Amino acid sequence: MTVSVRGLLLIAGCASVAAFVPSSGYNAPSIRGIGTDSKTELNLLENPFRNIRSTERSDTLCASFNPQADDRYSARDWLHNVFTLPRSTVLHDIRSPVMTVAVWSTMVSVFRNCLLAKDTHICQQVAQKMCIGTTPHSFLVSSLGLLLVFRTNSAYQRFAEGRKIWERILSVSRNLTRMLHLYESEIGIEKKDEIIKMVATFPYLLRHHIKPRCLGESCVEGVEPHNRLLLREQIESVLETRHEGDKQFRSMKQNGNSATLRDCWVDKRSLPWSLMPERSLKTCANAANRPLWIADRMGREIMSIPYNPNYTSRERLTLLGQVEKLTNAIGECERIHQTAVPLNYARHSLRSLSLWLLTLPFAIVKDLGILTGPTMGVIAWLLFGVYQIGYTIEDPFQGTLRLSILCDAIRRDVMGDQGSRNSAFASERKFSTPQWETEEEDDIIRATSKVVNGVVFSA
Repeated sequence: MTVSVRGLLLIAGCASVAAFVPSSGYNAPSIRGIGTDSKTELNLLENPFRNIRSTERSDTLCASFNPQADDRYSARDWLHNVFTLPRSTVLHDIRSPVMTVAVWSTMVSVFRNCLLAKDTHICQQVAQKMCIGTTPHSFLVSSLGLLLVFRTNSAYQRFAEGRKIWERILSVSRNLTRMLHLYESEIGIEKKDEIIKMVATFPYLLRHHIKPRCLGESCVEGVEPHNRLLLREQIESVLETRHEGDKQFRSMKQNGNSATLRDCWVDKRSLPWSLMPERSLKTCANAANRPLWIADRMGREIMSIPYNPNYTSRERLTLLGQVEKLTNAIGECERIHQTAVPLNYARHSLRSLSLWLLTLPFAIVKDLGILTGPTMGVIAWLLFGVYQIGYTIEDPFQGTLRLSILCDAIRRDVMGDQGSRNSAFASERKFSTPQWETEEEDDIIRATSKVVNGVVFSA
């Protein structure tokens, strides 16, 4: 029994370290924007045992990218975490296997007690044979711990890479907008504003590309027909890691179509469609890869800017280089979204964990008795929870990263609304000193100054 407890502690410790400790060479992001949304969004409720912010204020601070607005938990928050366990999304996702293991373990302990209650020799022998030693499970502890460690660590690396990609998108959008403002006179105000709106539209379309949402006809019932926009969305896509022997792969291959299209309706007055001109809405909606279409459109608009003494091929190539970085971000997001952890590895890890948990009651029922069921429920919650965390962060774009907050932050920085960037370029044009006032001040200074032996004395 002692050996099994040590084994459980080894698995829990290794898996927890792999789930929450960043890999080498990566600095944990201090920018707020990481969290959950959609169906896995955490409900951060006020609790008297923890001094936390409300959900509304937390979202506001998230949008402002305040490094101190992160919901990080310290040791003093232990009581809050205990009381919020019933609302845990991880517990909600793994409730089925946890209950199965707990019920199965309880049945094993009750059946053994029933056998022991009878005085027959056969029942006593069966009850004795049900109890196995702890040696087999102790031997499997190291292998199972390594499976969970590699599974969760690889998922965390994908999560960290996804955050880095969106951080680059934010930086590139800011740099591209800065150059457009600096060369406003050469580019033209109208064309500059059009390109800036494309830059603000790009993250929304990329989010929708890697996290498709179909609103459906029922969600736009109150919207006028002329304000509706029809999108053709794919229901499913084939992962490139799917092997030839998989049943789902064979069925898709026989059908000859890897994805099914569905009709989705959106409101043209909502973001990002309200930022696009009416003439480009249908063309962009019909594109298979909408963020790539926007990037190509930005490249075309930049190429149409004529050369002049201040705007040469060097400036044009610099702007196109920024657009190229946005295009590269599309491929990087698609790589994470479309490539899953190898199917054989994921299945083998889950099967090994299930087999280990279902046979563990026979090793501890002799010592724990009727408490075997509750004990196995806690152990199953711990191990299945670590596995579920790895599955959740494997594709960070499906709820782990708050892409909506990141998209809104990029739009505010690019468009310069709500004073987020304080519009330095506009303020310079508004408050700069007129040229005639500067010339008049120079004349006054020259008239009131005297030069004596090369030294200037002001009158």
